[in-house]
Amino acid sequence: MDKILEALVSSSHPITIKRAIVKKVVEAAEKEVTEEQCQALYLLTARLILQGEDAFQRQVGQQVQEAYARFHRDEFSRFLSKEFVLGLLQQGYGSVDRRDPAILDFLHGCLRLLLSCPAVLELAPVLQTEVLRMVCERPEAALCAKLAALLTDFPQCVPRDKSAVLFCQQLVRTFAHFQCLVGQEAELRRYVTQVSRVATLLQGIWKAEPATLLPSLQEVFAIISSTDPSSEPSIALASLVQHIPLQMITVLIKSLTTDQNVKDASMTQALSRMIDWLSWPLANHVDTWVIALLKGLAAVQKFTILIDVTLLKIELVFNRLWYPIVRQGALAVLSHMLLSFQHSPEAFHLVVPHVVPLVQSLQNDGLPTSKAFLLQFTELIHCMMYQYSGFPDLYDSILEAIKELPKPSEEKIKFVLNQSAWTSQSNSFASGLLKLTGKSETGKTGLVNLGNTCYMNSIIQSLFMATDFRRSVLSLHLNGSNTLMKKLQLLFAFLAHTQRAAYAPRSFLEGSRPPWFTVGSQQDCSEYLRFLLDRLHEEEKTLRALQTAKPKVVSVDAEGIDDGTAHSGAETMSRSHTEPVGAEGDERTLVERMFGGRLSTSIRCLQCHSLSKKEEPFTDLSLAFCPSAPLSAVGPCQGAVNGGSENMEGPVKEAHSVERPAVEPALSLSDLVEYFLAPEILEEENCYFCERCGSLQRAERAMSVVAAPEYLIVTLLRFSYDATCHVRRKILDNVGIPLRMSLPVHQYHASASNAAAVSLSSSSSPVQMDSPESGENLAKKLKPSRREEEEDEERLTDTAREGGIKGEGSEVHLAPYVLSSVVMHSGMSSESGHYYSYGRNVTGTDGCTITPTIANDCSKNLKTEPELNNSGQSESFTASQDTVECGRQSSEDWFLFNDSRVTFTNFQSVQNITSRFPKDTAYVLIYRKQDIGGQPGATRGTVNGSRFNGEPPLHKDLMDAITKDNKLFLQEQELNARTRALQAASASCSFRPNGSDDNEPPGSCGPSGGGGGGGFNTVSRLVF
Repeated sequence: MDKILEALVSSSHPITIKRAIVKKVVEAAEKEVTEEQCQALYLLTARLILQGEDAFQRQVGQQVQEAYARFHRDEFSRFLSKEFVLGLLQQGYGSVDRRDPAILDFLHGCLRLLLSCPAVLELAPVLQTEVLRMVCERPEAALCAKLAALLTDFPQCVPRDKSAVLFCQQLVRTFAHFQCLVGQEAELRRYVTQVSRVATLLQGIWKAEPATLLPSLQEVFAIISSTDPSSEPSIALASLVQHIPLQMITVLIKSLTTDQNVKDASMTQALSRMIDWLSWPLANHVDTWVIALLKGLAAVQKFTILIDVTLLKIELVFNRLWYPIVRQGALAVLSHMLLSFQHSPEAFHLVVPHVVPLVQSLQNDGLPTSKAFLLQFTELIHCMMYQYSGFPDLYDSILEAIKELPKPSEEKIKFVLNQSAWTSQSNSFASGLLKLTGKSETGKTGLVNLGNTCYMNSIIQSLFMATDFRRSVLSLHLNGSNTLMKKLQLLFAFLAHTQRAAYAPRSFLEGSRPPWFTVGSQQDCSEYLRFLLDRLHEEEKTLRALQTAKPKVVSVDAEGIDDGTAHSGAETMSRSHTEPVGAEGDERTLVERMFGGRLSTSIRCLQCHSLSKKEEPFTDLSLAFCPSAPLSAVGPCQGAVNGGSENMEGPVKEAHSVERPAVEPALSLSDLVEYFLAPEILEEENCYFCERCGSLQRAERAMSVVAAPEYLIVTLLRFSYDATCHVRRKILDNVGIPLRMSLPVHQYHASASNAAAVSLSSSSSPVQMDSPESGENLAKKLKPSRREEEEDEERLTDTAREGGIKGEGSEVHLAPYVLSSVVMHSGMSSESGHYYSYGRNVTGTDGCTITPTIANDCSKNLKTEPELNNSGQSESFTASQDTVECGRQSSEDWFLFNDSRVTFTNFQSVQNITSRFPKDTAYVLIYRKQDIGGQPGATRGTVNGSRFNGEPPLHKDLMDAITKDNKLFLQEQELNARTRALQAASASCSFRPNGSDDNEPPGSCGPSGGGGGGGFNTVSRLVF
């Protein structure tokens, strides 16, 4: 029979004759047929079905197979053996590949013929294994649809238990690989049908075995959240969404948004791809899931993701409104995205250009569905234009296009807007939280107030803005050490590289707080700065001494240092400090090199004209106010002691309104420097004991700077003790702060015969605050009258002209400085108030070219020659017009540091702060010395003898610490919404252990904005 049939289908007889003969063969199936004949017929029909040359042969094969399998089922079940099925699925059939959909069609047809036969159950385990293998091979949509059809009709062939979970996960992965490369509508419809069939299979498995649902959804999220750019998952995954039970939305979204393993980038990618699914024509409920995820992210305050995705996808969502089949879901998502994005008009303005064309299109098509949709759409547009009014140029064309359509009431608009915000708080609160996701727009990091620690925060920020000092500290090799310098290095590294908006310097506070400072109480920032620099200086000296005392002394070359020989904190400390160019063998500490200068104090007896001189190092100049100048201090017994009441704003403001110049301050920093360096007369109870005379004599004491520091720290002594009222008063005089200044530095030359006299006669020395003769410049308060001073000067000048001191000569170099930072004190006394600082990045080569002025005769002192006084002042201290112009060009990079808050500002704000807010006064100023070609002592920041212009690379331990903390910060931001809310509040008003905080500087932090910047309305207000 099989021979006849085979010859027939391949013959050239007419089709009608062939059909008649085939009919006879089919009818013969009811008769007795041997086992051999059945098997031969089954093999022939299989070949015809799978390899038939035309549709007629394949049809004949199916008819004959169906007829003989119906009447000879046992023989057919033996033909469809496990071996035969495995061969088909693993090797194919002849020229037919195993991945050809025809294979699955053939098997599907064979199983239908054995529908109620036990043979199907015998084949089920084989098919369960094979379909899992096939799915893992990522078949195309056509083959997958055939497999889905087979498994839908024969669910017993679906993998079970753990294999079922794996099968579903792999089938989801297969979905992600589906691609539709055709453009014809018929082919697109066929592709959509195939995908829908596979999605229906998954739905059936999820219902039959609920344990497979969650792993499948996890697999979906893993695919769409992948940030691998090499693989873009297919949009066909959208077809699965409609089969996910809606009651699972809450649980799934909460799980996703609170999972600490889900990174921002992954969540952003997943949300973006889900929004892309709005384009899938048959994906019901995609909009529901997208909105649910948007709300879930808002609930955990992941606003960065929401903003990024909204701005990235808002135009794509809007474009979907053009397609009626997905229009309604797209409008739901668009409405939620726009109405919740209430802190900025940016998202709405992205779609504004597309509104009018869409409205016109909807008005013209005349469909009832379009008209209803247009009413919803215009209501949304009215809400957005109400929220972001003030753009008539953008909205005029829209209003014209929708003028005939009904407008919602203002009450409805407000209701919609209030219900749609990302949080239940006000928009300003949401915006504030948003800023906490990273640093401010300045790129700088604030410092968290740890309870009355604004004195430390302002100093640390000023030191950090001292660019060359910061780079030197970050370049040190301090691995393994636990020194204060290591803590400072770590703090600087965090300020430069942390992702936090504000860093909490707890470890540094514990290590740098002076022992006599009470925890949580007000302190003096100048006192803290001196203690900090002294600690760093002494610590390095101690470590060097310990290193020197070791049995094996290592010789350190300043130009070449082998880091591999460092075995201790002392060795690394001594080897790795930044050295100035040409400073080979320089044993000074880093503090000495950066902040150290030398001040010479000379005393000349006015009786015998003998001289004595003493040189001392200094790290800051403490400048007193001239007693003859009107002090704008608190009235006769005003002020406070130990935190007493300071609600004295009325009298103080009146005093300043009378005494303070309206245009510019009466005092300038140059006045205070001149006063500090001016000669003074020691007489009466302050007479000088002259060893040559052997008795107390009137004498002249003078100070001069003999070595200028790289960073000049100037402290204005604003707090003085009033013995009458027993209070420490604050001097509120407005002192003009120049952007640039020059400091006279004396270099003396003498003949061999009187070298000692010369060295004693004209040296200068910096002030040491612990010196008994220089505490708060006590001698400055004991100056004689101007008449006596002029008489003494005239006599001294005559003596000098007569050759009283022969062979004596000096050169006065004007060391140029540019302002780096200013620490401001806001308040009425030293016992209360608030510190904040202004700063900018300045190096030793950032200034304009300044030509030094040199005087070769030491007698031509700024105070001893009246004709040189004015010119000397203008050259040395006051900024020329060129300098001012230069300053304007370089004053655009100023920052205002107020604890956690950092904002942009400018030099004009620094200059005008006291004139606008009388209680905010400059207290500590830091100037950076500028390099001048050929000037002795000019230095450049170097590392191991080589010049560096940029920031040094971080050492591994610093980078590891920052990386660890940044990861922790991200976890905090994503896992704990309440912590972020508290952090948002503390970003603008620092941590308040007692329910209060520092006063804000004007225009900076807090709701007070300006208002004097230092006024107090409470009793016992402390410095935070």
